[in-house]
Amino acid sequence: MWAYESVFYQIYPLGFCGAPFENDGIEEHRILKVLDWSNHIQNLGANAVYFSPVLESDTHGYNTRDYKKIDCRLGTNEDFKAVVDDFHKKGIKVVLDGVFNHVGRGFWAFLDVLKNRENSPYRNWFYLDFNGNSPYNDGLYYEGWEGNYDLVKLNLGCEEAVLHVLEAVKFWIDEFDIDGIRLDVAYCLSHEFLRRLRAYTDSLKPDFFLVGELLHGDYAQYVNDSELHSCTNYQCYKGVYSSFNSMNMFEIIHSILRFFGPEQWTTLKGKHLLNFVDNHDVTRIASILTNPRHLPLVYAMIFGMPGIPCVYYGSEWGEKAEKSQGDPALRPCPETPIVNELTEYISKLALAHKNSNALCYGDFRTVVLQNKHCIFERKTDTERVLVAINADDNEVTCHFDAGCGTAVDLITGNVHDFGGGSTLPPYSAQFWEMEK
Repeated sequence: MWAYESVFYQIYPLGFCGAPFENDGIEEHRILKVLDWSNHIQNLGANAVYFSPVLESDTHGYNTRDYKKIDCRLGTNEDFKAVVDDFHKKGIKVVLDGVFNHVGRGFWAFLDVLKNRENSPYRNWFYLDFNGNSPYNDGLYYEGWEGNYDLVKLNLGCEEAVLHVLEAVKFWIDEFDIDGIRLDVAYCLSHEFLRRLRAYTDSLKPDFFLVGELLHGDYAQYVNDSELHSCTNYQCYKGVYSSFNSMNMFEIIHSILRFFGPEQWTTLKGKHLLNFVDNHDVTRIASILTNPRHLPLVYAMIFGMPGIPCVYYGSEWGEKAEKSQGDPALRPCPETPIVNELTEYISKLALAHKNSNALCYGDFRTVVLQNKHCIFERKTDTERVLVAINADDNEVTCHFDAGCGTAVDLITGNVHDFGGGSTLPPYSAQFWEMEK
């Protein structure tokens, strides 16, 4: 599938485009700003863009009002179609956020329930108690997602509600020709619904990509041949930055081995999780690393390990923000893209990843593992790449059986001779494509 050979770029449109937090009902064509960034995204090496919510919502995008309308603060459906068409012309796929577990209080069907109560034809779309009351004093009680009553839980056990969601997905494909959906809080969605969605999207577009937001638990219960193609790799997310901050490569390598190692009990071997160092919900990686010189190396790790690398807008040049500062800090409105040494390095990683069958599909095996450095192998039947990372401020020489005499570094193009051992410079990463 195309997604397994892709580098993703995430945009949170409402923040990126400088939209007001509250939906003011004023139509502004802000989403067209993305057109000015498409060349930057392409030059970065990304060939897929994941848009956080773009549909009409009450405030932050995850409280949907209308599944078939682009948020007026961002523009019109025609505006967004122009953005998608521009990306497609550049060979860039587009994935939308699908928020199906809950809707906003301004969702049209919920507004009908508030008005007509028991007489509403949509009363079964939600979890309601007409004898109770809500924190908004509606004169009825409804279930909110995790106690957030601005997020009205949708009853996906109701056939009419499910049909409305599926109809919306078909609309996105027909209207915008999107290539996939990232499912918000996928861990709250039933397996029955996920199987039905997968079968439906497979019938509409055979290479349609479904990636779910999963935090912890057994990812294999959701990522399989009948449900999701992929999920957010939160279990390795923490291990990536923590390994560098604590100078303990064992942490992240053991996490990767648990999922993708050579042992028979590994549950996700051959699967492709979405790897990231930050996103719209967590502290920026440049603010969480204790040593700034590790910043390129965390990207080398997620581009080298099994999975699909994803870069969050702004982080490619080292943007900083902490979660404690609130969502607006994590979801800023940059005027223009910045190109610096980190940006150029990520573009080289992206090129190496996309062009390497071993990095996209290869098995994972540890070759050298110490606290401050590691070397691991990605291997298919036809290709073999060794990824070597040294997080220390001193060079280190590693002696191991490389299985060949020379290799070419996919990042620098330099030829590497394994005859006298492999010396890893301080704060470095190498991607050695081994000779056939």
